Amino acid sequence: MPRPLAAIALLVAIGSPLGSRAEQSPSLSPAKTAAAANLVDIRTLVPDIAEDIKYAGRDNFVGAPIDGYRAPKCFLLRTVAEALARAEHDLRAQHLRLKIWDCYRPARAVADFVRWAHDLGDQRTKAQHYPMLDKSKLLGDYIAPVSGHSRGGTVDLTLERCAADGTRCEPLEMGTDFDYFGVRANTDTPGLTPQQRENRALLRSAMERGGFHNYPLEWWHYTFAPEPTPHTIYDVPVE
Repeated sequence: MPRPLAAIALLVAIGSPLGSRAEQSPSLSPAKTAAAANLVDIRTLVPDIAEDIKYAGRDNFVGAPIDGYRAPKCFLLRTVAEALARAEHDLRAQHLRLKIWDCYRPARAVADFVRWAHDLGDQRTKAQHYPMLDKSKLLGDYIAPVSGHSRGGTVDLTLERCAADGTRCEPLEMGTDFDYFGVRANTDTPGLTPQQRENRALLRSAMERGGFHNYPLEWWHYTFAPEPTPHTIYDVPVE
């Protein structure tokens, strides 16, 4: 069920965005639709971009579809989507493509994460997503009440290498899966193979050329700079 706006506003007041550092508490936009929030589907710009929107299904750290994800789509603020489309276009000349896992994230989805983190009895995804951590340690360091994704300028993704004709694309080895909670997910963590380190650097270089900067604790996490609405979060469902 959608969370009441008052409850989401309370979460805004007490937390900092997951995966970024906010200078001030953001405000919750009153927008009710993607169009009103100026959020666009990346596939209106790149119809065949590779997507595996994890929070619309069960293959994620919660193990269930997340509140607010009614369809497996990637929404971003228009200027950010346009920048990502340019990055994808440039990569295709090198037989590389982006593969997107998450983009704009509704505020109610973040509240769903927090509810899951409080349920210490639910350990279904521990082996895949936090094998070296006690679940009680996830709140705060890894899961916060507000996410920078809710501002519409952040994307989680990886790289694929494709055949010369653009088919048979395979993901590059990055050293961890998406949403691995632990130091191995840090972009410059020691202990990676030379190939894994090279692949992470290739992704970072491509995204930086497109105007995105990496969050160093998560190799897959990139935010466009400057963010179009740095102090506003949205709760429009992804549909």
